[in-house]
Amino acid sequence: MHEGSRRAIAAAFIANLGIAIAKFVAFLATGAASMLAESIHSLADTGNQGLLFLGGARSRRAPSETHPFGYGRERYFWAFVVALVLFSMGSMFALYEGIAKLINPHEIESPEWAFGVLGLAIILESFSLRTAVHEAAKVRGDRSWWRFIRTSKSPELPVVLLEDIGALVGLVFAMVGVAVATITDEPAFDAMGSIAIGLLLGVIAVILAIEMKSLLIGEAASTEEQDAIRDVIESSPEVEQLIHLRTEHLGPEDLLVAAKVDLTAAADAGVAKAIDTVEQRIRERVPSARVIYIEPDEVRGITDPY
Repeated sequence: MHEGSRRAIAAAFIANLGIAIAKFVAFLATGAASMLAESIHSLADTGNQGLLFLGGARSRRAPSETHPFGYGRERYFWAFVVALVLFSMGSMFALYEGIAKLINPHEIESPEWAFGVLGLAIILESFSLRTAVHEAAKVRGDRSWWRFIRTSKSPELPVVLLEDIGALVGLVFAMVGVAVATITDEPAFDAMGSIAIGLLLGVIAVILAIEMKSLLIGEAASTEEQDAIRDVIESSPEVEQLIHLRTEHLGPEDLLVAAKVDLTAAADAGVAKAIDTVEQRIRERVPSARVIYIEPDEVRGITDPY
């Protein structure tokens, strides 16, 4: 796992653990549904950071007989589990708690506790989000933030970014819900704050699940990486023509490259050496291309892409 990803996860873990404890204390003091929803949300986020660390550790295992390409996709699997936890523990519980408090309203007691804890939580979450943004900016390049989340092959930073953004927006919902409920003496507004938090977490969980599923079942290299690999092969003096190229991420930093090429007549005399030379050039240009299979073939009219 990239060092920046580890720092972002560590910052989020520390912040969320402290926030979860503070929010639960505030819930005990106030009885506010949105505070309980937020404490469960932060507890789920804390567990999620632990799952991301677990995925990073398991992905570093050496290749085995049953997994000859290694365990890089463990990071995608555990990030997918994060989306499921966020939906089940965060979204569904917040919705349940909000609906239950709408049916059976509960007066908010000592609202100053809620405001104090929510203010502290906003500060801590802002620190966590700042760390995630700082680390993501190093690898984002000229992509927009939304495009970075959609196209990043490393799952940790997008997960932490979306969690932190969701946490900050959820804190605002909780603050508004408690404030309006206190001012109007109508606890239904607190319950509606909890429902808003549940809907927000549900949307984020669905976005994460879609993105992680795509990575888990296998995504090709980025357009830039594919163009670089294609350029290396086509510009190699040993290659007459690139017939077709296929790439797939075995993990965030492990790229599988498979290509069929028509070698020149001169290269045909030393096929193994020609292929080794082309593979070396690809690895120099695209370091993540760690597993490369190049098959010599001949162009026969309209080639079968598979």
